[in-house]
Amino acid sequence: MVFRGLGLHIVRPSSSNTFQQSWIASGRILFLIAVSGLGAIGLVVLSALWAGTESDAAALDRQRQLVNARLREQVTQVAHVIGQFGNGYLARVHPASRSAGVSSSLDMVLTAATGSAISQTAMSAFGYDQAFVVDEKAQLLMMADAQTEKRFRWMKPLLLPLLQDARLAASPGASNERLSSSIESRRASAAQPNRALANLMRLEGRPTIVGVVAIDEAPQGQQQPARQFLIVVRFIDGAALDELSRQQGLNGARFARTADADENEVAFQIDATANGEPIGFIVWRPDLPGSRVIGRLMPALSIAALVIAVLFSFLLVRLRSSLGDLRKSELHARQLALHDVLTGLPNRALFAMRFDECLADTQNSVERFAVALLDLDRFKAVNDTFGHAAGDELIRMAAERIRSVLRPDDTLARLGGDEFALLLRDISDDQILPAICEAIVAELGKPFPLLKGEAVAQVGGSIGVTVVPDAGRNADDLMRYADVALYEAKVGGRGQWRAYSPSMDGGRNARDILKNELREVLAKGAASSSGGMQPDPCASRPDFGSLEVHYQAIHRAEEGYQASGAEALVRWRHSQRGLLTPASFIAVAEEGGLIDALGFWVLREACTAACNWPENSFVAVNVSPSQLRRPKFAEEVFAVLQETGLAPSRLELELTESSLIEDNSDVYTVLTSLRGRGVQISLDDFGTGYSCLSHLMRFDIDRIKIDRSFVSLLGTKANGAAIIGAIVALSRNLGISTTAEGVETEYQRDFLTALGCTDLQGYFFSKPAPLRELDCFRQPEDAAGPRTIGPIAVA
Repeated sequence: MVFRGLGLHIVRPSSSNTFQQSWIASGRILFLIAVSGLGAIGLVVLSALWAGTESDAAALDRQRQLVNARLREQVTQVAHVIGQFGNGYLARVHPASRSAGVSSSLDMVLTAATGSAISQTAMSAFGYDQAFVVDEKAQLLMMADAQTEKRFRWMKPLLLPLLQDARLAASPGASNERLSSSIESRRASAAQPNRALANLMRLEGRPTIVGVVAIDEAPQGQQQPARQFLIVVRFIDGAALDELSRQQGLNGARFARTADADENEVAFQIDATANGEPIGFIVWRPDLPGSRVIGRLMPALSIAALVIAVLFSFLLVRLRSSLGDLRKSELHARQLALHDVLTGLPNRALFAMRFDECLADTQNSVERFAVALLDLDRFKAVNDTFGHAAGDELIRMAAERIRSVLRPDDTLARLGGDEFALLLRDISDDQILPAICEAIVAELGKPFPLLKGEAVAQVGGSIGVTVVPDAGRNADDLMRYADVALYEAKVGGRGQWRAYSPSMDGGRNARDILKNELREVLAKGAASSSGGMQPDPCASRPDFGSLEVHYQAIHRAEEGYQASGAEALVRWRHSQRGLLTPASFIAVAEEGGLIDALGFWVLREACTAACNWPENSFVAVNVSPSQLRRPKFAEEVFAVLQETGLAPSRLELELTESSLIEDNSDVYTVLTSLRGRGVQISLDDFGTGYSCLSHLMRFDIDRIKIDRSFVSLLGTKANGAAIIGAIVALSRNLGISTTAEGVETEYQRDFLTALGCTDLQGYFFSKPAPLRELDCFRQPEDAAGPRTIGPIAVA
């Protein structure tokens, strides 16, 4: 009881070291996480402090800008007001004398009484601290007491440069010609506004705005005997500063000759307008919103930091118990990213990495290694005959047999389907490469018992090899050479291996060869279908077989499981390679620009065949992404429907999700046009590609085809049923039909029917077959046989 109260646990000695090591490793990780958490909390606090400081700096800069702008505004306002005052004075005092065209002593030379009146008017009406009326030499032209005269004498040296400013010069270009009338003379005089200027300067040790304006002007065409000026003075360290403080929110604003701001104050330097010399400083207590906000938020931040620290502590405790699962998950993710799921072999990405490493290691050495491509010879036939489950089992068994004859340092990778790649290091001995390749061919030539012994497959394999550095050191070229050698091995009879030699290439690789052969087949088919009487220019071309359309029935998921339609599947009956499925040549057709011609031939054949089926049935035709991107694709489909007489509602075009991933506006326009005329649109292999639920709404999909990979999980993995159930429920809610592909057992059929699938397709009902063997629609005995492209019809 004491031990239990103290929380002690008894650990077996044999496992103490392992436990201690695990504890130390976990403790180090958790310590790093704790430090990171505390660092994050500190970073948040520092960020808040930094944000407050930046906010204070921005607010302070804004206040300084406002003060500077207000000072400039006041200087401009003084210049504007006294300018208006001077113009008004000229317009009201002198019009009589100017209209008469004569000069009077009152007009040209101000009396002392008049100057005093102007000065008093400027101070009383506009609130200036001082006003003087002077001549061009800064001599007073007004009555003033002794104190005013003394004050002016101190200011005179500073004011004299303003009177000599070029901006106060008389208006240039005075005309020597007399105006025709006194009215024109008055208009000309009024059209020349009096100039005024204002400067910020220091007078009597105080910041001051000084304004100057000429208050007399000679009439047009007359000589200017003498000029008089009004000088106004406004100190900005008194009432003006108080007003500025109220307007701009400057707390405790005051003027100082030096920057003697206290700890909580800031000083703004005032510079003279004329020469930029410092006049003094405006000192005030700034409003700092950042500091105010930080002061209010700091208690909340402290509490938040404490809460986060508690949460981090709890998280660390929980995280330690999850470290083991995390390591397992990481290893599993790496395994999936670089290995094939079916066989556990390295995938294409890992093979490419090892290939590049091998090339780099042997770049400057004479070490010889080989790259090989391997292909099972009759894998498609096994897949079509026994189903995909048997095909997957065959792939796994073949991988095991190949791996059994390789050395530990060799790499075997699965590239996809029944294609494998080999990387054989250190083959300096000339007997190593032939021995390995012959052993692999012999192993693949043995029978493969499949489906727990219920079926036996005899497939074989072909290998194409290229040797480095004999064939060069470029990775792309080496893989192409191996592909050419593999093609030669297949053409030479299969079940053998071939090493690349330059004589095999001839400027073309295996894909180029297949591409050219397909082009010849399509060219012959086009020539034979032209119906002309001219000699066939393609008659002398080589025979590479013919194209056929096979059909796999689609059945309704209801009692009786009647056929609702069929999917059209193209086949190439090659004269040398046998019956090829689309996986063997569709990519080549797309690469060679042949997919459009091939696709429309299949579309025309399928629509022609469907015309003889019941009215409530449909035919499904696969469409490639390149066909969808053609702007005139919809018009071409409508032309085929009109030619064959098939109703648009009985045609269903199957698209892959990769066709819609680019969200091309042309694709949207084409699909909208097709659906507007009644053509049905289905989404093939849903959930295996770039799945996006928005495609179902944006493109108004009519049918979803559930991929066979999900159907094959029924009865083996629980998540298979969950995925299919989710897809069916989604489709039902959106009003979209569903077709489950790859149905191969009665259990799958019944389960999918119970889930709510609308249609079923798979080997359980029927395999792809030529039109003459398609009896699910009860065709008449005299129905036309399948049509082919090529010189030889298929019986």
